[in-house]
Amino acid sequence: MMNNGLFITLEGGEGAGKSTQMAYVQQLIEAAGKTLQVTREPGGTDLSEQIRGLLLDHRQTAMDSDTELLLMFAARAQHLAQLIRPALAKGEWVLCDRFTDATYAYQGGGRGIDLSRIAQLEEWVQGSLRPDMTLLLDLPVDEGMARAGQRGELDRFEREQQAFFERVRQTYRDRAEAEPERFRIIDASKDIAQVQQQIAAVLKPCLNGENGKARGLS
Repeated sequence: MMNNGLFITLEGGEGAGKSTQMAYVQQLIEAAGKTLQVTREPGGTDLSEQIRGLLLDHRQTAMDSDTELLLMFAARAQHLAQLIRPALAKGEWVLCDRFTDATYAYQGGGRGIDLSRIAQLEEWVQGSLRPDMTLLLDLPVDEGMARAGQRGELDRFEREQQAFFERVRQTYRDRAEAEPERFRIIDASKDIAQVQQQIAAVLKPCLNGENGKARGLS
């Protein structure tokens, strides 16, 4: 039987407004009558949230980039096994705040880890499972950093320099260009209402059942 649930991810750099727009996307999907699991990465399960705490702890200044990468995929493996795969197998929709595209952007683009190494881990941990749609909230780095700086104490990633986030943004944009059938770029520099108009327009087809597709859950 074809799985009727969809796996939608929301991506973007610091200060892109993901938290606000996650709530809006959730509202749209649930209003369409879909059973929805809302989650985040790193995190989503008790164990994965503990790993998230390590990854974001600004006191972990000595963390090696390989350690960071492996912790990301360790959290993801648990997340997939405990929440994402079971939900999709039941035909539920899953909305996730960041997924593997963030690993390519932050650990690949930001940290400079070879993208082929990330791809090997992606294949090992996920098999053929990929998001059905990825909404990329894109805005200039200086604007995003200014927004993030207004939120209080910065986590370990938010403390990086602008050049790091420029590489993150470029990697996101490169991935969106390489996979236009999956990515939808949202101009996050607009005001909230305009951002939500863009999101509603790109989500409408899949909410109407026009973007469903078979998914490998191996």
